[in-house]
Amino acid sequence: MGLLSNRVEKAEIQPGDHIYTWRAVYTYSHHGIYVGGNKVVHFTRKKDSSDMDSSFDSSDFSSMAPSTCPTFPDCGFKQPNSGVVLTCLDCFLDNGSLYCFEYGVPPSVFVAKLRGGTCTTAASDLPETVIHRAMYLLQIGFGNYDVFQNNCEDFALYCKTGLLTLDKAGPGKSGQASAFINVPLAAVLSSPFKLFMASPVGMATVTAGMYCAGRYMTDIGVRKDVIKIEVEDMAANLDLTDPEKNEVTEVALPAEPLLLPTENESPR
Repeated sequence: MGLLSNRVEKAEIQPGDHIYTWRAVYTYSHHGIYVGGNKVVHFTRKKDSSDMDSSFDSSDFSSMAPSTCPTFPDCGFKQPNSGVVLTCLDCFLDNGSLYCFEYGVPPSVFVAKLRGGTCTTAASDLPETVIHRAMYLLQIGFGNYDVFQNNCEDFALYCKTGLLTLDKAGPGKSGQASAFINVPLAAVLSSPFKLFMASPVGMATVTAGMYCAGRYMTDIGVRKDVIKIEVEDMAANLDLTDPEKNEVTEVALPAEPLLLPTENESPR
């Protein structure tokens, strides 16, 4: 993976990797955790969800497995009323290219990558821990989908780091969502500098600098409002309430683990 692109081939990814693919001519990306056996666990909007954000993240619907996957019969497995789904890698990509999210990057590299949602300064946990979180959340869900506060990238970031934000009213961990927020914010904050910088180039430089600074300050590896949460305690930290009954939804874990096709893969 290089500075300009995180694109990889299918043979390069390992179980526990955070992967993503771009949608709609690089307008936005969809994220998930590769768990091995050509399978991906990812967080999507529920099919019955309809709100003003649906047009932004319509990738969730296209990332759902078709009704009959020709390769894997369990492709598209999910619990009722949950947005966490298990699909094969091909259905996840939906004919798109494959990219691998980077962890533990230096601040200089993070800022140099102007596009949000491709890397973080936070360190990743061990692959087996990442896979355990993803498979556990496949059974209990990941709360209600929110394009800015609880989206597919937030899901993958939690699986990789175990970190959740304490401020539920503030921005989520997603670098992609933070980028969308920081672009107009940087433009507004840089407006006073118009009095001192008549050059359009100077204004563009100031705006870009504020945008990068905003992205860095909202990165999960830098923020102070995050805490490590065990996946077994997630039900108490996520909105798993049935809005009609106002009761906490309890999902029984299967007696036997969900079996994945075995491959000769060694976690890195």
